[in-house]
Amino acid sequence: MQSIGERLEEARKRKGITIREAAEAIKIRSEYLHKFEGNQYDIRLPEIYVRGFLRSYANYLKLPADKIISDYNALGLATAGKSRSPLSREVYGRMDISSSSAPKETPSAAAAQQSAAAAEGPAHGGVSPVEQPSSAPRNPATFVPHSSGGLPIDKKLLVKAGAIAVGTLVIIIVLLWAIFGGRGAKTDTSAAQAAVPSEVWLRPQAGETVLTLVSKNGPVVVKANMASGGAILYQGTIPAGESRVIPRRGALRIEAEPFQNLDMEIGGTRYPMPEPRRVDGTRDTASMRSAADVAAP
Repeated sequence: MQSIGERLEEARKRKGITIREAAEAIKIRSEYLHKFEGNQYDIRLPEIYVRGFLRSYANYLKLPADKIISDYNALGLATAGKSRSPLSREVYGRMDISSSSAPKETPSAAAAQQSAAAAEGPAHGGVSPVEQPSSAPRNPATFVPHSSGGLPIDKKLLVKAGAIAVGTLVIIIVLLWAIFGGRGAKTDTSAAQAAVPSEVWLRPQAGETVLTLVSKNGPVVVKANMASGGAILYQGTIPAGESRVIPRRGALRIEAEPFQNLDMEIGGTRYPMPEPRRVDGTRDTASMRSAADVAAP
């Protein structure tokens, strides 16, 4: 018995189309269709989308969609997906710089070392207690002195020194940000402004059939292009109360966001943009972007 993927692939090849052509026709990403034909269904989407995409693809290929969905349910992948652990985040790691992991020297061992050093004296190459350095090097992460077998160090002095060091570091960071941060923000703003695309508008010729894009409630971002070939007729933002006239040179595709702010005027009649729809045909209330296909005149 053929698998789901084998049936999908065989039906597609029988129609003589590529996966890319099928993806463009049913508005489903080609990588999902590749996985379906390879019997791979882990596409990191809710289960309702997986079934909806499978059903749409089967209907497009003239296969019995109910049979495809029934065979998919028989695989038991939906139940396995629900029991999957939600903890899928990557752990980048942590660095512990506390001094608790450093080996601690017991008081008795420290006393023994001091006694041994005093007993050797300068004559044996040892270092007398008087010659020991007055302060031990500090650990920059915790300000806890390394054990050197010397004289005890005042912990209060270490705390004060640490506070001074932290305060100095904060002041340096603030000064550096004040010097270089403002310039970087201005540069980023200028770059962002320069990256904003200019308006693209192909105006109709005299006597040509036209379509008028009307912004009614507020500014709206619009893209209008030919359905065949994809030539852009208009791309940009239409301010509230303004309109853009474009030629109707065949079937067109109009995209708008927010879609409520755009009307299409054809032959003196206004048509609102359709509401956004999901793959299963239900209203997509979370989306403000809509598309409309306009037939050739």
